[in-house]
Amino acid sequence: MISKAELRPGAGVRYLFRGVMVGDGHRPAGMALRAAQDEAGVPPGVWKGRGLAALGLAAGDVVTERQAELLLGEGRHPDADRIERELLAQDKNPAQARRATVLGRPIEHNRSPKTDKAKERTPWLAFDLVFRPPPTAHIAWALMDDEHRLVLELCDDVARDKTLAWLEESVAEIRSKAGGKQRARVKDGLIVAVFRHYESRATESRPLLHAHAVVSIRARRPHDGKWGNLSADSLMTHIVAADTLYTLYFMEEVSARLGWAWEPREVTPGRRPVMDIAGIDRRLIGWQSTRRQQIEDALPIITARYEEQQGHAPGERASYALACQAADQTRPPKRTELLSLTELRKRWRDSAIRAYGADVVDRLAERARAAAAAVWAQVRPVVDTVLAAVDVVAMVYVMRGAFARHHLLAEARRHLSYVLRGRRHEPGLDERIVQAVVDDYTRPVGGGRRMTADLRALYPSDTEDQAVLRPLTRSRTAAPYERARLAADALAARVRAARRAERLGSRPRPYTVAVPTASRPSHPRPFRDGRKDGRLPEPETGVDAVEQTRQTLEAAAAQVAATLQDSRRAREVAHGPRPQPAPATAPPPHTQQPGTQHTPGRTTGGVT
Repeated sequence: MISKAELRPGAGVRYLFRGVMVGDGHRPAGMALRAAQDEAGVPPGVWKGRGLAALGLAAGDVVTERQAELLLGEGRHPDADRIERELLAQDKNPAQARRATVLGRPIEHNRSPKTDKAKERTPWLAFDLVFRPPPTAHIAWALMDDEHRLVLELCDDVARDKTLAWLEESVAEIRSKAGGKQRARVKDGLIVAVFRHYESRATESRPLLHAHAVVSIRARRPHDGKWGNLSADSLMTHIVAADTLYTLYFMEEVSARLGWAWEPREVTPGRRPVMDIAGIDRRLIGWQSTRRQQIEDALPIITARYEEQQGHAPGERASYALACQAADQTRPPKRTELLSLTELRKRWRDSAIRAYGADVVDRLAERARAAAAAVWAQVRPVVDTVLAAVDVVAMVYVMRGAFARHHLLAEARRHLSYVLRGRRHEPGLDERIVQAVVDDYTRPVGGGRRMTADLRALYPSDTEDQAVLRPLTRSRTAAPYERARLAADALAARVRAARRAERLGSRPRPYTVAVPTASRPSHPRPFRDGRKDGRLPEPETGVDAVEQTRQTLEAAAAQVAATLQDSRRAREVAHGPRPQPAPATAPPPHTQQPGTQHTPGRTTGGVT
């Protein structure tokens, strides 16, 4: 998953240099950056992004302390010291030399008395995006051997870099004109400093493989090449879509390189499941996620207080805000003891063995490969674009009502991760699913970029059933995800019934996209529940909604049967009853043609 934070002058810059750059630890005043990183047991940061070329940097270069101070702390060129010396040697005054090193508007401008807004007096300098793999990946990374550890770190690097590339190619916009009213794609790309961390700095350390990607706010405009500021709104709006893309890429890399598969796990009843590596003992999840248990213990109290004040259960957005509040209230102080990664891995392994035994820890990789076999044996490498579009629009409509394109994109990527379980998806398939939803199942609302589900398109010939989804959007008797899952299953059943009625079952299906066979791992793969669409069955909630869905499915089945019967009668009237074939008998042995073979029960005229 991806979480975000903003970096501003003052506290934000201190957080960057005293925490993020040294492994979320505490850096004493006066200690050099490299020494603090060595003591904390974390590698030095590296530069990423296509925008580095404009600054004379290259991807993979080490982030020095002075470069970070200039670019991420002051919004200046990372080699400003050399540029100033050269300009001063050319008889430029100090003010001119300094101004030449500033990228865009100086931050001193925002501190002038003419600036009235508080947020402009403390402008954005960077975004801190934290990339974290799914929980079971932390367990495998911490407790398996060094070979698996390095592969999982590589999978995290590849998934993070691909997600950052999508952000700079498809999302990042730069502001221009007064008030930043005009937006345009950036000229080069993003400038990112990546810092890898290994643990949660709580009092009781636990493995937490994650990386801080600090994205500079500075970028170049496409029309004149001048420096300006990125649009914070554009990046923040697409964080959830980037989150789902990172998870999807990480799952695919792990499955391709290690042969493991993935399965959904329900963390909170009625909420979205998370994807876990199949075969990992789930008791280890509780051992690794001590902070989660602390948050879950505090969350019911905060939720009860919210329900008492508001008079209803919290929705998806309110639930997220309450979870953040619980996390803040239960956050423990950071450890002051610093250990190397080797020492940490030994300590984690000993702790897990004491809790669950050596057999559980030593056979993690073996059980993951064995569990993968069951999943790969049943999960088809096929994505049905029509069913995917119906699933996406039902989920987003029930949970949001009105939505934007980035909501559909995030849901399409979740659908691919649930269905494929780690197999690679065809590039651009998520965008094609979203476009199918926009073209076929939505209508504009509110006069802006928002849209909602078009119930007439979902129920083209059955207007009485167009109200099936409406009660689910207003009911508070069940969690939003449960109601959305119920609606998606009902719509998928109608699509399948319509296909059967049109006799498409025996024809090639133009709705499916096969996963490239080259991406299938050669290793065994994990357990699955047996459903054709690759999802776990969701509990049925809401008596009225379930009964209404049952009636809808029965009506669809009756309609299919009636259609088939009418078609048979029309054929008999036009052509007469279809003649029944005479029982086939095998010819004498001496009449059998060379190369033919008789199979009992499957012969026609004596030839297979």
